[in-house]
Amino acid sequence: MKYNTKQRELILKYLCEKEGEHVKAEDILEYLKNNDTPVGKSTVYRYLEALVEQNLVRKYTIEEGKGACYQFIGNDDTHHCKEHYHLKCSDCGELFHVSCEFMDEINEHILNEHNFVIDKSKTVFYGTCEKCRKKKECNNEENNKQQDEKSNEKCCSRCNAKHENET
Repeated sequence: MKYNTKQRELILKYLCEKEGEHVKAEDILEYLKNNDTPVGKSTVYRYLEALVEQNLVRKYTIEEGKGACYQFIGNDDTHHCKEHYHLKCSDCGELFHVSCEFMDEINEHILNEHNFVIDKSKTVFYGTCEKCRKKKECNNEENNKQQDEKSNEKCCSRCNAKHENET
């Protein structure tokens, strides 16, 4: 027997609002808590699994031991998540969809030359997203600047020379 509780309605509403996006069970728990309908983790996971079985939600297990993420796909077949690849940022954990003709050429090569079919819905490339790369570059520049300042201080204190007007 299946019950259509307020909790389930809110979970489904949240997933519909996030259609096409990847969400985690923790996101749903926070949403429910913020809407004065807190529920247990197991309830959310059970309902998500039921939605997966009903083909309303797609489940992505990106890394062993890490929580899965879910994507609402609804009843129709207009969501083509099986037709593109995924990129996962190793720093922030964000998951991106990528449709790329070059990747399709690689897929075709693998099929034709190695007789192997790649499941795009389960193919994830790991790396660093643009936002995290820029953040790292900024941090590296700041660290290099600080190291340069420290090395100049050490040099000056060792040789007691003034380097301000050197050319």
